[in-house]
Amino acid sequence: MFKDGCIHPGIMQALSRCGHGDKILIADGNYPLQGRTGACERVYLGVRAGLPQVTDVLDALLKEINVEAAQVMQPADGSEPPIFADFRERLPGLRLEMLDRYAFYDACCEPDVRLAISTGEQRVFANILLTVGVA
Repeated sequence: MFKDGCIHPGIMQALSRCGHGDKILIADGNYPLQGRTGACERVYLGVRAGLPQVTDVLDALLKEINVEAAQVMQPADGSEPPIFADFRERLPGLRLEMLDRYAFYDACCEPDVRLAISTGEQRVFANILLTVGVA
């Protein structure tokens, strides 16, 4: 029985198939997961509005994988949503690559995206596309 990190069997199975350079999307509750991801494995975790948060899922995944890059969806007005600071805190030393909305959608439909996780997150622009690093 797992004690820490991610204990979701579907997520763990998908992670076990990931290799260096594969990508994982953690999406907020507003993200159109079915229409804006490719042929990847999809996991719907949202229990209610706000639960779980994207950062909860990110914390669990960071106990299982190394991350070498991260992309986020930047608002059209160029502002920075507060959640980006939370991402930076959890990913020290990594630069968040800013993509506009449609470029982010396109990136999430690429064949190297292996897993997409939908959460109950309600904060705006709380989507992050992670690139798996080496073990």
